[in-house]
Amino acid sequence: MSPAPRVILDENQIKLTIDRICHQLIEYHGDFSNSVLIGIQPRGGYLSDRIKKRIDELMPNNHLKYGKIDPTFYRDDFRTKTAPITPSAMELNFVIDKHKAILVDDVFFTGRTVRAAMDALMDFGRPDKVELLVLIDRRFNRHLPIQADYIGKEVDSVISEKVIVNWEIETGIKDSVSLYESE
Repeated sequence: MSPAPRVILDENQIKLTIDRICHQLIEYHGDFSNSVLIGIQPRGGYLSDRIKKRIDELMPNNHLKYGKIDPTFYRDDFRTKTAPITPSAMELNFVIDKHKAILVDDVFFTGRTVRAAMDALMDFGRPDKVELLVLIDRRFNRHLPIQADYIGKEVDSVISEKVIVNWEIETGIKDSVSLYESE
């Protein structure tokens, strides 16, 4: 029998973490007139929705453009799946040229999803800079030399462990992040 999951962040800690990250973004990006926030579908979309909502609460007159991108067909492993792939909708109805693009994902593990998202992003233009924001950074497991600029929490985990982010809007379970032993 595998051990019980270990809670890394509970609902209140997630709210505090998002609040801290939003303040960091405001400090660095000002009124966001030269910045775009882009959630990596599907799971980064839940986090980016929260971030956009909180920034709007903190700065009602911001100029932050917001969208979502799906890197499914840019992945290096998409042809190896046995079941048909169903991509999420792209929601990017603005130009990213000459803007700072902030990519958002829930868990940063090997870097392959982020690389695919950057490839997908380039089909929409050429940003001045691309930054990465993640709720959980699983250090020591990177396959590619990519690092996050904004990190909610760093987690040291072994390859046999799995980080699960529960978003109440998706799962019905209160927002939380847990570490599981894979079977």
